[in-house]
Amino acid sequence: MRNALWIALLATSLTYGQTPAVKIPSYKDLKYRPLGEVKIPEIATFTLANGMKVYLLENRELPLIGGFALLKTGNLFEPADKVGLAEITGTVMRSGGTRARTGDQLDEQLENIAASVESSIGETSGTVSFSALKENVDEVLAVFKDVLMEPEFRQDKIDLIKTQLRGSIARRNDSAPGIASREFADLLYGRDTPYGRRMEYEHLDRIQRDDLAGFYKRYYFPANILVAVQGDFSAAEMKAKLEKLFGAWTYAQPPVPPFPAVAAKPVPGAFLAAKDDVTQSFFRVGHLGGTLRDKDYPALEVMSDVLGGGFSSRLFQRIRTELGWAYSIGASWGANYNHPGLFTISGSTKSASTTETVQVIREEIEKIRAREVTDQELKTAKDTVLNGFVFNFDRPGKTLSRMVSYDYHGFPKDFIFQYQKAVAAVTRADVLRVAREYLKPENLTVVAVGKPQDFGKPLSELGVKVEKIDLTIPEPKRAAAASDAASVARGRQLLARAQQALGGAEKLAGVKDYTQVADVQMQMGGGGMKVKQTNRWLASGHFRQDQELPFGKMSAYSDGKTGWIQSPQGAGAMPDAVLKQVRGEMLRNLFHALLGDREPGVTINAMGEMRIEISDQAGDSVIFELDSSGLPLKRVYSSVGPAGPVEVEETFSDWREVDGVRLPHKSAVTQGGKPAAESVVQEWKLNGGLKPEELSQKP
Repeated sequence: MRNALWIALLATSLTYGQTPAVKIPSYKDLKYRPLGEVKIPEIATFTLANGMKVYLLENRELPLIGGFALLKTGNLFEPADKVGLAEITGTVMRSGGTRARTGDQLDEQLENIAASVESSIGETSGTVSFSALKENVDEVLAVFKDVLMEPEFRQDKIDLIKTQLRGSIARRNDSAPGIASREFADLLYGRDTPYGRRMEYEHLDRIQRDDLAGFYKRYYFPANILVAVQGDFSAAEMKAKLEKLFGAWTYAQPPVPPFPAVAAKPVPGAFLAAKDDVTQSFFRVGHLGGTLRDKDYPALEVMSDVLGGGFSSRLFQRIRTELGWAYSIGASWGANYNHPGLFTISGSTKSASTTETVQVIREEIEKIRAREVTDQELKTAKDTVLNGFVFNFDRPGKTLSRMVSYDYHGFPKDFIFQYQKAVAAVTRADVLRVAREYLKPENLTVVAVGKPQDFGKPLSELGVKVEKIDLTIPEPKRAAAASDAASVARGRQLLARAQQALGGAEKLAGVKDYTQVADVQMQMGGGGMKVKQTNRWLASGHFRQDQELPFGKMSAYSDGKTGWIQSPQGAGAMPDAVLKQVRGEMLRNLFHALLGDREPGVTINAMGEMRIEISDQAGDSVIFELDSSGLPLKRVYSSVGPAGPVEVEETFSDWREVDGVRLPHKSAVTQGGKPAAESVVQEWKLNGGLKPEELSQKP
């Protein structure tokens, strides 16, 4: 009864508008306490007899203990022909396990106690870190010590990370913003320098287990290591634990040399990476920045915040708010501990306004160099910089990490306070001075990634030289087998035997086109997929493939120079990587490859008793294994799969005669040693009178 009465009264109140009004405060009325002062807690430091320096920070808030070892190493020290060695070494130190236990066994052990031990190597440092509940710290410290001192570098984990890195290379052009950042940095630092080198398939192929062991041996020694631990412990007790763990480790190496200097020169101009599958443009504009040691770094950081640091910045207000061109835009004065960072203006814009956006960016750079910023701009930027910096020290673990980094790079202990005072002291005149001194409009490098045919104006209207960026991913070349006059002669003998086994050279040469219809069972990670496939080929170099898939039809065509692909998602030009695959397939084609002795520039070489390698001047090659009669049992070649280059083996069987030519009617394909597909040919049709215009006609 009471509930009914309450509902009735509420309804009456609402009907007659008697509900009391609630005043919602404005965000302008909100009051905030000032950010707390940065305070550095007491950090105990000592050095072991072997040269290892230790930092301890007691923190009793939670029953947790964590820490890390920091080493002077990095990918800046890896050989130019083995880019990726440092990253692989840093990863497999942990994943490869220790002498006593495999990485998988360590995973199980640590997961059971909610702990972790990880390792990595970056550009200018290597780390091994750990975290644990207080009650398990002794067990986890023992794992931490073994990973640091006794990594095993097991081959299966080396192979795994190399496969993963091949996949990252294969996918590195998927992200347009990623392309812009990568190409911008490589141009400014220099593509042939340690700061601008790029990992390629060929580098991964050169890296072996001995390389990892050698890299580790050079840099992982006590005098090159700083160990920091923070958490719920007594500093005296933790010191005793670490002395017991590492005190007997006396391995030594010569001191690690300084990191290489950046000797890059300005690269003014515009660089265009054409990417036809995007609907907007991504850009980077700038030049080399500086280091954290630069006396003007605080003023430069304030200046860059005024220029493009947030919603109220000049670039955002002009290009995003007023003109409505950019989807995102920002500016930063990059500075590193030991080498120059990059001054970068980055963002994305509508394709039609790409060139105009860069023009306005240049105008805003000139403006900030022409006159002082306003008092409000200065205040907002300084508050942003100072308030953001405080959050580097809002937790004990972050404070310890920052202080160890300062020591590692040779910065004074009071650097943070020097920096804060310098930012607070920046004036409008300082901002104008550093903008004029450090911003170099004549040296600006512009990188744009997008669809140039959609640009409203070409980049050339910027009045600078425009260069195209080649996004081709170089494929590793199969090393040709050693050859001499005897192996070449033997290769031609084997080829002649194969020609005869298939019906004779003249019969093969008489095939001017074919149509092949097959049922293909594709093997996939989560199961399989049945495909009906029709391949049509012309001896003049035209090729077409039509596939009926569970989700629709796909067609592809190429004349060896250009091509197209059509799928349920739409049609488009054949990507360069796929076009290269098609060209390789033309060489591997039975009718073409087994007449290689009639093709100029094709080399036939014996690789064993019944193996021949057929290669051309473009670097493509294929190996055929023959049975005693000369029939090709298998062909082996390199291809590019979803995870990068992979060796493909195709085994032939069920040979039948078709118009006087013996052809396989079954085949099984493996990629990287794993089953990929099985094919059963339903029909071979030779010399059906196919025409190029028939093959090139889109569905």
